[in-house]
Amino acid sequence: MQVTETLSEGLKHEFKISVPASDLDAKAGAKLVDLKDKVRINGFRPGKVPVTHLKKVYGRSVMAETIDQTIRDTNTQLFSERGFRLATEPKITMPSEQAEVEELLSGKTDLTYTVAIEVVPAIALADFKTFEVEKPVAEVTDADVDEAIKRIADTNRGYAAKAEGAKAESGDRVTINFKGSINGEVFEGGTGEGIQVVIGSNTFIPGFEEQLIGIGVNETRTLKVSFPKNYMNDKLAGQPAEFETTATTIEAPQDVAIDDEFAKTLGLESLDKLKEAARERLVAEFAGATRQRVKRALLDRLDEAHRFEAPPSLVDEEFNLMWNSVKAEMDSAGKTFADEDTTEDAAKEEYRKIADRRVRLGLVLSEIGEKNKITVTEDEVGRAVIERARSMPGREKEVWDYYRSNAQALAQLRAPIYEDKVVDFILELANVTEKKVSREDLYKDDEAEKTAA
Repeated sequence: MQVTETLSEGLKHEFKISVPASDLDAKAGAKLVDLKDKVRINGFRPGKVPVTHLKKVYGRSVMAETIDQTIRDTNTQLFSERGFRLATEPKITMPSEQAEVEELLSGKTDLTYTVAIEVVPAIALADFKTFEVEKPVAEVTDADVDEAIKRIADTNRGYAAKAEGAKAESGDRVTINFKGSINGEVFEGGTGEGIQVVIGSNTFIPGFEEQLIGIGVNETRTLKVSFPKNYMNDKLAGQPAEFETTATTIEAPQDVAIDDEFAKTLGLESLDKLKEAARERLVAEFAGATRQRVKRALLDRLDEAHRFEAPPSLVDEEFNLMWNSVKAEMDSAGKTFADEDTTEDAAKEEYRKIADRRVRLGLVLSEIGEKNKITVTEDEVGRAVIERARSMPGREKEVWDYYRSNAQALAQLRAPIYEDKVVDFILELANVTEKKVSREDLYKDDEAEKTAA
């Protein structure tokens, strides 16, 4: 075997490899001998078929298998000897001319091919004992509990009919009959009767609810809206529509007395028990927010301590996923880059930086996990599947079957578990100090965390 490196630029390498025809012939011959005891051919007793005859019948297919296996084995040996960790699958270029292919399959010429690869760079890990990480901690106050209970009350409030002649306002519940049309034609699913809508709840098509403000009982209006571009029904997506709408009742929200009786409607013994439950939930929510802030700070520190060239193909892949998502969201909302006070080129540059950060951090976390033998157990994945199933009442079996039969979906569950275990490993070594903060300060960086981490 002869190996010649024809390209070495950063993380990209390319090799020209030549394997003698005699080596291929010997490997193919061994396969044919092994095949002799396994095939049944009319006119020959089992195990007595001459290899020369097998070569006539199976020679080309056996040589094709031999070539394929030789390429895999040769590449594995090459990458192992040079200590390469591949970032992507190798790109192999074989002879394409029909005459060359025939010569190769007939065993009359050497196997010559090129393999192009992109490798993961060597990563020198930082000393995590030198890391300083601040842990923001917020105390759940009585005011936080009262506010949470008020939100619960608001979502459970009743409605009462408004006085005769009253008009609908934001927050009112209006019962409507409507008939939708596009270009004068009534469309399927566009008709409804006795439908209740709370103005300002944003449960209907954008622009629909706002046009109900000021409507009276038995009044009919034509509401003009456009379906979102990402609407679930492709035939309606992005289409302008008109809804002939009549209000049949208008109801105003009623105040809810927050007392023991209200708590009992929620299945709790008393208001004190409701407050206890609300506090426990807020404590868990604050802990989750603290975890996110600490994780973000740690990832920032890892980013600063590990500066290296990320494999371009991985960065491109991550960027494309992000960019397609951004474009889809903007198209759905009908926004332009000018609306976001930027340009498309500037936005692309910013998202490419984020993609580069994500790829580098992913490689660093993987390196830390591998060197410290951090793994995710089947029990941990199983618990994650159970939690996901519990979050979808009535569809537990469907969720369980989905993950049991979908390896990629399981991998998506495994990845964040692995990442969290690596983060916990680093935090055990780092110097973590707590800092008391307000609820507002605890949550103020949520958007930045969602974007960059």
